[in-house]
Amino acid sequence: MHTRRTSRSNRSLRTGGVLLAAAALLVSACSSGGSSTAATAATAADGAPALHALPHATPAALAPYYEQKLTWRSCDVPGFQCATMKAPLDYAKPTGGDVRLAVSRKKATGPGKRLGSLLVNPGGPGGSAVGYVQGYAGIEYPAQVRARYDMVAVDPRGVAGSEPIRCLTGRQMDAYTQTDLTPDDKGEEARLVAAYKRFAEGCGARSPKLLRHVSTVEAARDMDILRAVLGDEKLTYVGASYGTFLGATYAGLFPERVGRLVLDGALDPSLPADRLNKEQTAGFETAFEAFAKDCARRKDCPLGRTPAQVRENLRALFERLDAKPIPAGDAGGRKLGESLATTGVIAAMYDEGAWPPLRQALTEALRRNDGAGLLALSDSYYERDPAGGYSNLMYANAAVNCLDLPPAYTTPDQVEQALPAFEKASPVFGRALAWASLNCAYWPVRPTGGPHRIEAKGAAPIIVVGTTRDPATPYGWARGLASQLSSARLLTYDGDGHTAYGRGSACIDSTINTYLLHGTPPINGKRCSQP
Repeated sequence: MHTRRTSRSNRSLRTGGVLLAAAALLVSACSSGGSSTAATAATAADGAPALHALPHATPAALAPYYEQKLTWRSCDVPGFQCATMKAPLDYAKPTGGDVRLAVSRKKATGPGKRLGSLLVNPGGPGGSAVGYVQGYAGIEYPAQVRARYDMVAVDPRGVAGSEPIRCLTGRQMDAYTQTDLTPDDKGEEARLVAAYKRFAEGCGARSPKLLRHVSTVEAARDMDILRAVLGDEKLTYVGASYGTFLGATYAGLFPERVGRLVLDGALDPSLPADRLNKEQTAGFETAFEAFAKDCARRKDCPLGRTPAQVRENLRALFERLDAKPIPAGDAGGRKLGESLATTGVIAAMYDEGAWPPLRQALTEALRRNDGAGLLALSDSYYERDPAGGYSNLMYANAAVNCLDLPPAYTTPDQVEQALPAFEKASPVFGRALAWASLNCAYWPVRPTGGPHRIEAKGAAPIIVVGTTRDPATPYGWARGLASQLSSARLLTYDGDGHTAYGRGSACIDSTINTYLLHGTPPINGKRCSQP
């Protein structure tokens, strides 16, 4: 799930604000859990362990990190400063080496008294927070918020500028993204398994040490170091999608240091991977149903005049592309097959602003046998550049997900058994998403986390935002997280797309702005409607 939010129409296609769709990448989109080595747990009433807070006092071994001074320099992006922060590679052995983290900020512009630092994270996992603050949050967040806060971001460990996880070459990644995600026989099944194994082996070979230390718990502990280094007594934070899990984890570990937290497009950390994947699959189907209804009433819809026709004709297109990929105008010779086409369609489900280019891309594919439009949507989602290079988004996404949770399935037979449930959840995307849930089965590092509840007892009020027709983080997850957090205020956006803040709802934006600027949270259960 990702958006850099450089504009509303393309933010669903860029890294930053979204949980990554499993099918699109051959990596599981669903992430939860924390490092069992970094925090203790106690059994909650529902059987899921509850994350316990860390001791209030900072361990002496961590003092050098908390007391470090950042050296700020001008970034390549005008108006922003950049720095490098150190954190322990292994919190259990803080003298065993460092990881260097990329930090960026844009200082409060005024007028008005400075309120401190506002840390932002766009999600992923694997989205560049530095890219997000420089490309969107530090420029397009409400002016009154930017006037009072230093806008700050840190790329989580293993991501972008923070010693990135590496796995494959660009050519290898091209082959990986074209792997058939809907195997029709044992031969295709074996090729899919081999692709997962090559991906995992590549990560293990290129990032052997770091791969063991990119959990969400460790990233949350890094954020506490940054809070202290910036001179803030408490953390003020806006996290989207996976960023909500990161923020909630921080609250669970450091409840007394919670300032004003907004968790937009929330995940439920108490759910296991198989359930997360199935529920996200249903979320994409809900988003597709909204698209199908909208498409069917438009003259330029190439898929039919009823939602049922739109669904069946898209399925037929996927089947045709599975049997015979079509030209896509790619200089490297890539053609549009079912997997890349599915990625392109899923990418457009994140934001209704992407529906018009999706209709155009589908028209080109159906009427002109031209896959260029859908390939462009897919490439943007994967962060593939025209020269064939990839950002490390996909690698970090898999690394965090596979460390945070045990795999949803460990054998192809288990996926086969789960297929009916996935296809029921989504007749359009279910089969591909089911097979995408197998990727962590072959990961070279054992998971350190598992499903758990986050209560954050004693924390200040936290806003949890859920969108009713969110494709990537279903609304039920926001309700689930809000029911766990002791101080949560659930804010509902009755609308389409992934996340709610900054998407055009004056009700949502004013509610969150009031909280950030004045510390006044909404009443629990407040609802806002799509304009």
